[in-house]
Amino acid sequence: MCFQSWIPKIIKKRVCTTFVENASSNGALCQCGGSRDAHGSVALGDYFGTAIVNRWDSAQHSSEYPTDAFGEIQFAGASKRHSYFLRLSWDTPPSMVYTLMTAHWGLPSPNLVVSVVGGEGKTKVKTWVREVIRQGLVKASQSTGAWILTAGLREGVGRCVGEAVRDHATAASSVSLNKVVALGIASWGLVHNREQLVNPQGSFPAKYYISNAAGDSCCLDNNYQAFLLVDDGSVVNKGGETGFRAKLEDYISHQRTGIWGSGSIDIPVLCMLVSGDASMLERVDLSLKNSMPWLVLAGSGGMADFLSDVLENLSSVPVVQSSSEVDGEVAPSVDLKDRMAERVKKYFPLETETDKLVERALSIYQNKDFITIYHGEQEGPNDFDTVLLKALVRASKQRASVDASPYNEELNLAVTWNRVDIAKSELFNGDILWRYRDLEDSMTDALVNDKPQFVRLFTENGLNILDYLTYGRLESLYRSVADGTLLYQLLQRRLVERLGTAGPTYSPSSVQESPSKVAADGMQNGPATDISLFEVSGVLELLLGDVCQPFYFDALDLHMITSKRRALRRVSKLLRGDCFYRDRRCLYPWASLFIWAVLQNRSEMATLFWEMAGESVLSALSGCKILRELSKLEVETETKLSMKELAQRFENLAHDVFGSCYRSNESRSFTLLIRKSPVWGGTTCLQMGMGADARLFFSHDGVQSLLSQIWWGDMKRNTEKRIQEQQQEQEGKPSEDGPGRDSDSLYGTTVFSFSDIKHIEADAQMPTTPRTATIRGVPQPRRPPKRPFIVSRWRQFWFAPVTSFLGNVLMYFLFLLLFAYVLLVDFKPPPPSGPAVTEYVLYFWVFTIVCEEIRETFFVGTKTLRQRFRVYIQDVWNKCDLTAITLFIIGLICRMFEWSYGFGRDVLCVDYMVFTLRLIHIFAIHKQLGPKIIIVGKMMKDVFFFLFFLVIWLMAYGVANQALIYAYDPHLDRIFRRVFYRPYLHIFGQIPVEEMDVGKDWDMPCTDNVTLINDGAEPCRTLYSNWLVVILLVIYLLVTNILLINLLIAMFSSTFSEVQAHSDVYWKFQRYNLIVQYHSRPSLAPPFIILSHINLFIKRVIRKVPSVKIHHFVLQLRGKAANRLTTWETIQKEDFLTAQSKIQKSSDSERLKRMSAKVDGVLKHLSESRDFDHRLRALESEMEYCSSALSWIVDTLAQSSTFKPPRAPPTLRDSFPSSSST
Repeated sequence: MCFQSWIPKIIKKRVCTTFVENASSNGALCQCGGSRDAHGSVALGDYFGTAIVNRWDSAQHSSEYPTDAFGEIQFAGASKRHSYFLRLSWDTPPSMVYTLMTAHWGLPSPNLVVSVVGGEGKTKVKTWVREVIRQGLVKASQSTGAWILTAGLREGVGRCVGEAVRDHATAASSVSLNKVVALGIASWGLVHNREQLVNPQGSFPAKYYISNAAGDSCCLDNNYQAFLLVDDGSVVNKGGETGFRAKLEDYISHQRTGIWGSGSIDIPVLCMLVSGDASMLERVDLSLKNSMPWLVLAGSGGMADFLSDVLENLSSVPVVQSSSEVDGEVAPSVDLKDRMAERVKKYFPLETETDKLVERALSIYQNKDFITIYHGEQEGPNDFDTVLLKALVRASKQRASVDASPYNEELNLAVTWNRVDIAKSELFNGDILWRYRDLEDSMTDALVNDKPQFVRLFTENGLNILDYLTYGRLESLYRSVADGTLLYQLLQRRLVERLGTAGPTYSPSSVQESPSKVAADGMQNGPATDISLFEVSGVLELLLGDVCQPFYFDALDLHMITSKRRALRRVSKLLRGDCFYRDRRCLYPWASLFIWAVLQNRSEMATLFWEMAGESVLSALSGCKILRELSKLEVETETKLSMKELAQRFENLAHDVFGSCYRSNESRSFTLLIRKSPVWGGTTCLQMGMGADARLFFSHDGVQSLLSQIWWGDMKRNTEKRIQEQQQEQEGKPSEDGPGRDSDSLYGTTVFSFSDIKHIEADAQMPTTPRTATIRGVPQPRRPPKRPFIVSRWRQFWFAPVTSFLGNVLMYFLFLLLFAYVLLVDFKPPPPSGPAVTEYVLYFWVFTIVCEEIRETFFVGTKTLRQRFRVYIQDVWNKCDLTAITLFIIGLICRMFEWSYGFGRDVLCVDYMVFTLRLIHIFAIHKQLGPKIIIVGKMMKDVFFFLFFLVIWLMAYGVANQALIYAYDPHLDRIFRRVFYRPYLHIFGQIPVEEMDVGKDWDMPCTDNVTLINDGAEPCRTLYSNWLVVILLVIYLLVTNILLINLLIAMFSSTFSEVQAHSDVYWKFQRYNLIVQYHSRPSLAPPFIILSHINLFIKRVIRKVPSVKIHHFVLQLRGKAANRLTTWETIQKEDFLTAQSKIQKSSDSERLKRMSAKVDGVLKHLSESRDFDHRLRALESEMEYCSSALSWIVDTLAQSSTFKPPRAPPTLRDSFPSSSST
C-alpha cells in the first residue's frame, strides 16, 4: 500500500506539548489525561505557563505531527472483512477527509447521511429504540444508500447500529446497489487498545483485539466500514470529536448526490437524537443555526425527552417582539423563559449552570421548524423512511426560495433515494399539478443515475419529452457516461480522431469532473473539446454502419457530405462556433434515448424507452444489433454476458411483437418487414435482423412466408389471383383490385407480391417513368399497355428469383463439367501450342462470373461503397468466391509460361475443388439439405479441435518411433514421411509390420555405412530397442483409435444433438441471403449473363433509367400510409405488452407480492387500531377525571351555605339498562 504513503504528509495528529496540572491528581497528571513523564522537556520547562493557565485547551496546548495510525484494521476473531481507519487532528479540513473516504477508500457516495447523536456510554438502550434502529433506520438507509454516523464504539447506540447493519448486510443480496455505510467518528484518546493501531508507515492491516474495556475507554465495533479517530491531544476528555463531526456533516450537506455529483440536490444530512445529556444542547443549537434538520426520538430519555416536551407543550406560547434585540434575533417573552427554566430543572436537576441551558433551549425553540419529533414507541418502526423524508422536507421548506415549488425538495429526495413508491403515494396522487420546469432537473437526475421508474413516472405526469430532449441535452447525457466503460472508451477514441493526434489527451482524473458539470449545467454549450453528436455518430457507425446511414448528420448539417475528412473539418468549424443546433429539438427523442441506454447496457432503462419509441420491431432488432456488436468489443466477461442476455431479450421482443402483428394482419406485417425507416438510418427490419444475426426472428413463419412469396415471384400470386377473379366473376362480385378497393389493404388480403413494391414506391416518389402505378389499380397516364396473357405469364416466370436460381444451378454444373474436361482431357501446353478452344471458353465463363461478382458488390443496394464492400467481405461464401477467382487468375497466368506451366496446372486443379465446394451454398436453399449443411459447418470446428490433439500426439509418437527404428537418417523427405505421414496412416490400419518388427523379414536392401546413407541409401533398422517400438505402437493405436476417435465421435454427437434442435432456425436465417442474392441477379446465368450486363449498362449509363431492383426488399412509405402503419404497429405492441403484463400478474411470484402487500396493509391497520385503543383508554381516563372533578364540585356546592341552588343536582341515568332490571 505504498500509494497511501502520502497520508502522513497531509493528515496530522495532536500531541499535548504543554503540561497543565490537574488539581485533583496532586500534580501527577495533566488535564489532557497524560502523566508528567509523558510530556516533553519543553512543556515541563514552561513553569510560567503552567502557573497562569488553569484550563487545558487543545488549540493552545497541543501541536500537530504527522499521523502514525492509518490504513486497514482487521478485528481478530470477529470478521475477515477489513475496515479503514485514520487518526486525524480535530482541525483537519473535512473536504480532504471526504475525498479520502470516497476516492481512495472506495466508499460509495451517500444519498443520505444520518448522524446518530446521543445514546453513548454504558446506559442500556431501550428495547423499542433498538427496534427503531434495526427495523426503521438501517432498513430505510439501505433502501436509500445512506451513511450512518455514530461514535463507532461497542457501547450504547453505536453498538446497536453496528449489529443492525451487520444483520441487514447478511440478509440483503450481495448485488444490492444501495449498501449502508456505517462510519464511526470517535475520540482517539477514548479508544481501547489504540496502541495496536499505531504504525508510522501505515497498517495493512492492523490486528485489533476486542476486549471488554473498563473505565472510560471502549473498543471499536467490528461492524463498521470505516473509523475516523479524531485526536485533540487528550486521552481522557470526551467530546473531542464533536467539532470535527459537525464540520464534516456541514461539508457533506453541500455536496451533490448521484454519480460524480450529477444529482439534482445536495446530499441531505439528518441528525437523529437518542436520549443524551445536557451537553447536547450546545451541539443541537449550533447545528440548527446552520439549518441542519434534526429528528428527535421522544421517549428515549434525557435530552430527547426534554426537547420533545418543550416543542410539543410550549408550542402554544407566543413569542413576542422585545424592544431589545440581540444579534437581530427575536427575544422570547418572560413567561416562555420561566416555563423553559421549569423544564430544565425538571429534566436536569443536577446541572448548576441552568441559565446557559435555558438560553440554549430558547435558541433551539426559535429554530423548532428544523426539528421533527418522532414517537417511536407509539408509531413503531414501519415507514421510517417516510418519516426521514418528511423531516428533511420540513427543514428544506424553511430554506427554499419563494418561487420554488413547495414539493420540489420532496421530489428531489424521492428521486435521490430511488423511492418511486413514496413519490406515487405522496406526490403524484392527483392532488398536485406539476409544471414542466419542476420535473426537468429531476428527469435529468433519473436518466443519469439510471432510475427508469422515475422516468416513466415523469412522462406520465406532465413532462413532454419533445420539449425536454434537445440535441444539447442529448450531448450532455453522453458526456455523463462513466469512465472506464466501453462506450466511454469508444467516444474518447472518436474525440481524439476529431481533435487530431496533436490534440489534448484525456486522463481519467480529468474527465471525472465533466459529468457533474454537464449534469449540473444542463444546457450550457460545451467547448469544442467535449463529446459531441459527431462522436456519437462515429460510434454508431462502427456498430450499425453496415446496415444504417450515419446518425445525427442532419442535425450537424453533414447529410450532403460523403468524405470523412471534409466532415471532420466541417464539424470542427461548427463546434468552434455558437453551435445553434444544440437548442433544436431532437427529431426522434425516444429512439435517441433508447440508443443512449442500450449503449450503456442499461436493461430496464432500454426496455422502457423501447416501449415508448415507435417502430418497435425494428427498434428491438437495432438494440440487439448494437449489443451484440458491443459484446464483441467488451473485455470483461460479466459485462459481455449481460450484453448478450439483453440482446437475446430484444430479439425475443422483436419476434413476439412481429408475431402479434402477423396474426393481426398478414399483408401489413409484410410491409412492416420491408418498410424503410427514417428513424434508423434508412434500414429495414430484414436488413437489421440480418446484421444482428437474429436467427430466431428470421425463423418466424411470417418472415419465411414473405421470403417464400418473393422466392416464387408473381407466378404463385397470379395463379391464386386468377382463381379469385374467376370466382368473383361467377358470383358477380367486383375485383378487389378495382378503384373502390380499401386503401388499408395495400398488398392484397392473403398474398404479398414483390412486384407491388415497385408500384407503391413509384407512386410515393412520383417519378416520370412508365412504372407509375399503385397497387390500388388506379390507371396512371403513362402506364404501359396490358400485355397478352402468354407474354405476361412468361415474364412472371422469367423474372422470378427461382427461375434465376435454377438457371444458375444448371449452368454451374455445365461450368464444372467444362472445367473438369479441360483439366482432364484438353489442357494444352503453353502458347503457341495452346490453350485449346474449350479452355478459352472456360476463361470467358470465369470472366462473366467475375463481372457478376463486381456488380453484386458495387452496384447493388443503396448503401455507400464502403458499406457494400464490408457486407460483401463478411460473407463466408463471398470469401470462397474471391479465393476461387484469385486461384484461377494465378493458375491462368502461370500456365501461359513454360517455366511455370506445371505449377499453374496444379493451382487450377486445387481451384476446381474450391469451385466445386461452392455447390454447398447453392443447395442451402433446399429444406432438407440446408439444415444438414449447417450441421456439417458446425462439425468442422470440432474437427479442428480434434486435429489439434491429434497433431500433438502424432508428432510425439512419430519422432520417438523414427529415432528408435533408425539410428541415423539425415534425409528430410524420409523423415517427414515417417514422422507425420506414416503415423497418420496407422490410424486407418496401414501398418508396415515388416519394417517396424525385427522379427519379420524385410526385403528392403539397407546399409549401416554412413557415407552411403548420406548418399541416399536406406539405413538399416536398430535391433536392440525394437521391443520399445512395438510397445509405443500399441499405445499409439490405443490412444488414437479408441480415445481420440471416440472423442471426435462424441463431439460430433454433441454438436449434432445441439444443432439439430435449432438447425431449422439456422437454415431459415441463411435462406434470406440466398433469396436476396438471386432476387437481384439477372435471369440469364453465366456466361450468357454478359448480355444482361450489357443491357443494364445501356439502361443505367446511357438511357439513365433508374433501377427498381436496386431497392430490393426496401419500401419507402410517406404521409398517411407511413402514419397508418406506425399506428397499427404501436397498437399491436401495446396489445402484446398488455398480454405480457396479465401473464406476469398471474404468476406465483406476483401473487405472493400482492399477498405480502395485503398482509402489510392488514398489519398496518392493526397497529392503527392499537393506536386508537390507546387513545380511547387515555380519553376514558380523562373522562373519569373530569367526572370525579365535577362530582366534587357538585358536592362542594351542595354543602356550601353561601349558594342555594334552585333545584337539586341531576342524577346519573344509565344509557344501557342492565338485564336484571328487565
